[in-house]
Amino acid sequence: MDPRTKASLLWGVVGGLAFLVLIQGYELLAGVPVSIPAKAGVAVAVGVGTTLASYRMQPRLFGNESP
Repeated sequence: MDPRTKASLLWGVVGGLAFLVLIQGYELLAGVPVSIPAKAGVAVAVGVGTTLASYRMQPRLFGNESP
């Protein structure tokens, strides 16, 4: 697998899991339950969006790395 693709997929997983952590914190603090299908749907959308954004932005960010 291409390293760029692999990195983008991993960032997508991180984005989806980060959303799930945030929604869990919201439920704990606000006391308002969110349905599981809504959580799963938005987590998948966030994961796909993060994957696409990281894949698209990687060439622009590559030159900004410090040595």
